Amino acid sequence: MNNPIQIGLCGWGDHDIYSPKTTSKDKLSSYAGHFPVVEVDSTYYAIPSQERMAQWTADTPANFRFIVKAYRELTGHGRGKNAPEKSSKEWFADFRDSLMPMVKANKLTAVLMQFPPWFDCKKEHVHYIRRCRQELSDLPLAVEFRNRTWFLPEYYDRTLEFLTKERMIHVICDEPQAGISSVPIVPAVTHPEQALLRFHGRNADGWNQSGRSNEEWREVRYAYRYSDDELAEWKVRIDHLKKEAKQITLLFNNNSRGDAQTDAKRMTQLLDIEPAGLAPRQLDMF
Repeated sequence: MNNPIQIGLCGWGDHDIYSPKTTSKDKLSSYAGHFPVVEVDSTYYAIPSQERMAQWTADTPANFRFIVKAYRELTGHGRGKNAPEKSSKEWFADFRDSLMPMVKANKLTAVLMQFPPWFDCKKEHVHYIRRCRQELSDLPLAVEFRNRTWFLPEYYDRTLEFLTKERMIHVICDEPQAGISSVPIVPAVTHPEQALLRFHGRNADGWNQSGRSNEEWREVRYAYRYSDDELAEWKVRIDHLKKEAKQITLLFNNNSRGDAQTDAKRMTQLLDIEPAGLAPRQLDMF
């Protein structure tokens, strides 16, 4: 079975969908009873072992899919704390190898390469994206920009043409319009197999760090609940995207205050979707 439109959340650990008795190790299998896809964001902080990836793969139904966020070293965010020193080629190889259990099980929808706000549109950054494609040549790659220069009028078409030529998935973002570190909604398909949408909320006041501590910023950056009208805006866009991509994935990241799972389920209802192949729900008697 396949879900032509699959809706899920970014991460599975911190959402209000679990019974009080659900342990950390059981959360993914429980999550899979609610949504058919998830973004793995822990891979940004450290590259997991193949054994862990295999366990996540085994914990989910055959129809379940993963979007895996690329390790931070690969997208210009720097090496993780206490991580060993390695060449970039070694990091690419390690990350690719870790994904093999998901690839072999046909559960990897895409690798998410989210570039930082300073990663602007210039020749050396174009060359680096091309290198990512070469190093991970056999994997589906999705590119998310956090710098709006990629979509200035003089670069807009060329950016999308470049991603199309490199067989990369353009990540369509719904996020606050809060300066250079945010991108506009660009509802374009650059890969015939997949369109990927990420919903970050529209909290313009919290989007930039603006002197906050990292902890304070996490509390507000993605704090937003979409209105009915804001979700309804997407129905027409998604109808158009369906004509160009075989599958559309929607991921809700607006979870600073727990709104992601509610909005994802509201969007599922709005689009009149019945996800196929969910895991059986675990019901507690008490």
